[in-house]
Amino acid sequence: MSKNGRVLVAMSGGIDSSLAAVMLHEQGYEVIGMTMKTWDYASTGSSKKETGCCSLDSINDARQIAVTLGFPHYILDIRDEFGDYVIDHFTQEYLEGRTPNPCVLCNTHIKWDALLRRADKLDCEWIATGHYANIRKENNRFVISKGIDENKDQSYALWGVSQQSLSRTMLPLGNLKKTTIKQMATEKGFIELVNKSESYEICFVPDNDYRGFLKRRVEGLEERVNGGDFVLEDGTIVGKHEGYPFYTIGQRKGLGIALGYPIFVTAIDKKNNRVVLGQQHQLARNGMWVRQLNMQKYENLHQKPLETTTKVRYNDDGTPAIIEQFNDQMRVLFHEPVFAIAPGQAAVFYEGEDVIGGGWIVESFQQS
Repeated sequence: MSKNGRVLVAMSGGIDSSLAAVMLHEQGYEVIGMTMKTWDYASTGSSKKETGCCSLDSINDARQIAVTLGFPHYILDIRDEFGDYVIDHFTQEYLEGRTPNPCVLCNTHIKWDALLRRADKLDCEWIATGHYANIRKENNRFVISKGIDENKDQSYALWGVSQQSLSRTMLPLGNLKKTTIKQMATEKGFIELVNKSESYEICFVPDNDYRGFLKRRVEGLEERVNGGDFVLEDGTIVGKHEGYPFYTIGQRKGLGIALGYPIFVTAIDKKNNRVVLGQQHQLARNGMWVRQLNMQKYENLHQKPLETTTKVRYNDDGTPAIIEQFNDQMRVLFHEPVFAIAPGQAAVFYEGEDVIGGGWIVESFQQS
């Protein structure tokens, strides 16, 4: 074993995780590459050509990096575990009228645990990924903070990683920008990584058609939910929809209805199979409740209000807010209106660049 120790690197076959492995190898760590097989196209019923992190091409790309640099590479099949937890949760959330975030769920509840279990079997002290974020230890807590590349920062997706997992995690790309990573790959001769397209789709919905996925996944779903009412917030019926699971809070396109002014989905009523429509201002909320918390920078807030910047979705810039913890739930009061807060999405609380913690949005409200 090298003097720096042994590290298990999660390698998707893309440029970021590949360069993370390359950097650690050059720094003198004993690197072992691991590509996780989380799903396969045959199980989704999609006709799209197999691409992305679980494709044979991606697995081969990751293995080729390992072969070139002379370190071992393994494939870890976690399809059963992934499907039972992530895909079932994804499906159930839509059936409950919520908007799930499967990538965050996978990161925090599947991939890290799977990597650490295999790391133990391979006598690896560390695991590493290609996420653009940083980790440091402060006051006996492991804290995630933003990566320096604002356009690539992935700290939002890591709010749910436990303290135990963070204590063994390395994020080599946190202090680098994507342009630097591409330059490094070019200089090292990995041109195919630089030219490789990046997928931003949900891995098990490769055609980006979650409606089609739900219809294939849940037998008889269309018959059960088709033909419910589109209603305005005062209860006025203005049309028929295709089923409440096929709509999300804030959605404007694809409604198939015209009222003479821009309309958005403002609420989903599962019980009555209703989709509530309204104008953009009717999406504004100044508060929300967040549950199933995972705290990082502080163990808990002891019901002490704290000024934060809070994100309600991945590509959200964040909004100033006061948060106050009540056991395993957080009340969030925004200083200005936030639009299209969707139950089922993750909320992440920041203090400066640091992740305080996060949780799942259960409801939003408008407080006068």
